[in-house]
Amino acid sequence: MFKRLPGDEARNLVSTTPDTAVVFRPAVLKTPALVTLLIYGWRFLAALIRTTWRHPVAVAVPIALAAIGYHFGWPLAASLLGTIVLALASWSYIDRGSFARLVGWRLLAWWRLMWVYRRHWHGVMDVSGLAKRVNGRVYMPRLMRVTCDGWADRITVRMLDGQAVKDWSDRIDNLAQGFGTTSCRVALVKGGRLLLTFPRRDPLASPMPALPIPDEPTVGPVEIGKQEDGRPLRLKVHGTHILIAGATGAGKGSFLWDTVRGLLPAMRAGLAQVWALDPKLMELSFGRELFQGRYAADPTDCADLLDEAVSVMQKRATRFAGLQRSHVPTIEDPFVLVLVDEVAFLTAYQPDRQLRQRISAALATLATQGRSVGVGVMAALQDPRKEVMNIRNLFPDKIALRLDESEQVDMVLGDGARDRGALADHISPVPELGAGVAYMRLETSPEPIRVRAAYVSDADIRAMVAYYGQAA
Repeated sequence: MFKRLPGDEARNLVSTTPDTAVVFRPAVLKTPALVTLLIYGWRFLAALIRTTWRHPVAVAVPIALAAIGYHFGWPLAASLLGTIVLALASWSYIDRGSFARLVGWRLLAWWRLMWVYRRHWHGVMDVSGLAKRVNGRVYMPRLMRVTCDGWADRITVRMLDGQAVKDWSDRIDNLAQGFGTTSCRVALVKGGRLLLTFPRRDPLASPMPALPIPDEPTVGPVEIGKQEDGRPLRLKVHGTHILIAGATGAGKGSFLWDTVRGLLPAMRAGLAQVWALDPKLMELSFGRELFQGRYAADPTDCADLLDEAVSVMQKRATRFAGLQRSHVPTIEDPFVLVLVDEVAFLTAYQPDRQLRQRISAALATLATQGRSVGVGVMAALQDPRKEVMNIRNLFPDKIALRLDESEQVDMVLGDGARDRGALADHISPVPELGAGVAYMRLETSPEPIRVRAAYVSDADIRAMVAYYGQAA
């Protein structure tokens, strides 16, 4: 049985002998030369108008120089061009920021549009399967706009009618390799339009030293590092719960200690308390003086501390009922942050079944009822599987550091996070390159963002203890 391709005519079968395969001859429509010239002329005119509309400066400058050269001679045009170049170079040297914002990134975007994206657009769309052929006609997604900044290219794309975001997120590797970058991220701008982000360099490649202790007491958001676009990373801790997952050596301690560091002034002023559960006896024990005696390492002591936090939460809820719906930190009712390092040891690997159930119940109670009365939970673990941490969906904000398997990314950040570019399983295992690098998915935004937490050394923790001790 033969398969007829779009546009083929069954009556024009070509066969020389009965033993040879039957070949379908495509139907050919002979178009008059005048019609072809008119079509190409119209396309050229439309492209010229579109280019003039989108890039008026880039079109006006060469036209103006050509007109000056034609009427007044090429020496004047060359002198004027040299003056413009010298003025731009001087501007770049005097105020690089404003030059980059108003001129530099726009020129780079135009160059990347012409030389990289528009040049390879049809080939990449075709090979990756994002272009569609219907009845012999090729339908191509439209490249709308390219913008650049210091680290990435952002491309606005109009999808084909009937395409879904998943059609693109499933092909991020094809898009990245096709346009010569290491990764690609897909975000929905509005119906039918996508924003593709192609990083040109990695601004998070170098470790960050510990950030200065804030001058003013605050319960957040606390600054703990840097986002990939260069903006400060401010983590909300009051009014939410945070789950941190990462393999051994991924840098979970950086997020824990940066949070404590950001809360130090509030702790010193009595507006915040940090209660620490440290079953490994390695991470949080180094600064146990900061926790005012609310530090536990033995599993039984951890369970007692969690029960005490539940009691504080329930008493506040009783007092706040009918009076207020959200918590405002005061000295009488400070914000309480429960830090749990390696929570899986307490909820999954604890051999005492009754103790394990008691701890899991306390954590679930805090995670479901605590944030409205000023009791938050920040838990860190290595293995994000559901049988290890069955209450992970109770944490509104999630952080994925380096993970061992691609499936674990969606376990931590939610379904589809890896398809949208959260490649936590690709973070470098080299500490200098990957420790503290993570992808965050916040309750207020479904799109994962790439961040890096500052490194808090042992000397920094000692300084924190000394700073806090000055309160006495």
